[in-house]
Amino acid sequence: MNAPGASRNQRPDELDVREVLAGWPSGVAVVTTRDATGQPWGFTASSFTGLSMDPPLVLVCLDRSAACSAAFGTASWFAVHILGHRQESLARHFSRKSRDKFSSTSVTPGLGGLPILGDALGLLECSVTDRLPGGDHMVLIGEVRRVGSGRGDPLVYYRRDFVRLTDPEPAPCEPDAQGVR
Repeated sequence: MNAPGASRNQRPDELDVREVLAGWPSGVAVVTTRDATGQPWGFTASSFTGLSMDPPLVLVCLDRSAACSAAFGTASWFAVHILGHRQESLARHFSRKSRDKFSSTSVTPGLGGLPILGDALGLLECSVTDRLPGGDHMVLIGEVRRVGSGRGDPLVYYRRDFVRLTDPEPAPCEPDAQGVR
């Protein structure tokens, strides 16, 4: 690894930070909510993670300049749809800078009237417990109230592109000296 280019008192260059972070693979999710008027909003997120199991909390980060930021800044609920590898087009659709991402997307109602997308690998319906400032992002923390899960390979974002995980052929399991596998 190369030595950092900035001294302790200097901030690293934004492009250098982006390059390093691009080397961290992450899952891809679409996060949805409804505003006070009932309009659905959503965005594609790769900054999402579990936070706690007791209580069950997750967090997701949203750019404060996004068109949907105001809706998520006041909503009581949000849903996280963990995408499968065949849902790249859905991820791209919700990453666009468009106000109406739902005109061609079918949804069913979830808790709190959440717009729920179909066919996600995982679904977490969450009540908002906190919103924190995080630089140019808003950190949403939600308590998981209902879950749904499916099976399949996740959609992964790595080096600024969507990729698919591939598993090598598993090695056969050989018994040890006591016959235990």
